[in-house]
Amino acid sequence: MPRSEDLSRIRAGLLAAAEAVRPFTPGDVAFETKAERGDPVTEADRAADRVLRALLPRDGEGWLSEESADDRARLDVRRVWVVDPIDGTREFVQGIPEWCISIGLVEEGSPVAGGILNPATGELVLGAVGEGVTCNGAPASVLDPEDLAGVTVLASRSELRRGEWARFEDARFRVRPCGSVAYKMGLVAAGRVEATFTVVPKHEWDVAAGTALVRAAGGRVTLGDGSEPRFNQPRPRFPNLVAAGPRPWAALLALGLNGDRPS
Repeated sequence: MPRSEDLSRIRAGLLAAAEAVRPFTPGDVAFETKAERGDPVTEADRAADRVLRALLPRDGEGWLSEESADDRARLDVRRVWVVDPIDGTREFVQGIPEWCISIGLVEEGSPVAGGILNPATGELVLGAVGEGVTCNGAPASVLDPEDLAGVTVLASRSELRRGEWARFEDARFRVRPCGSVAYKMGLVAAGRVEATFTVVPKHEWDVAAGTALVRAAGGRVTLGDGSEPRFNQPRPRFPNLVAAGPRPWAALLALGLNGDRPS
């Protein structure tokens, strides 16, 4: 089915949330620490969440957001908006321009459309499965080199800091630290870099939009064992994720992202 209306709603939501965040200054914003995970949260996160919740879901559509209490009624509907009002709040607080607003639309457990907007850099990536991706209005697609030599893989700063990528030190690809996972996936979909993956759990709101975008751009998004992630689950969390063009995706899986490298 055509996704023009869904994409228009996503674009409008991204722009409206950016306006809600505009009064707050990255790098100079008060924050609290969430008790459950120790992550920062700001009034900007909450302001964007309010705007998106008022704008996006309609009758019969569900809602899942990092900054909203989980309404389990979402489990009984076909279409669910899965959003992160600010993905990369830690970077937002620190003034690092690697955060974004992330909106994903899930139908029957699969992300079908999405968008990310990084207000700090002006990058807006928008797309739907079967209809392609644009970056700031220009058509985009994933990079798909034949092997990993010279490929850039975006990695979580915190994962790198904790030494969780040490086993990939001798790999042929280049590792580049970056903040928000939604932003990383948006850059893969836009053809700015070849791949990203995470070796620690991520929530659905972190990766719903990015999953739709990478798939719409011709790439693959799976768990580290190659299986397809199913969205709108009672526990909306995945153990890991890899996103890349088809050939880098296959090469990365061969490294054994779920644990020790294969012998």
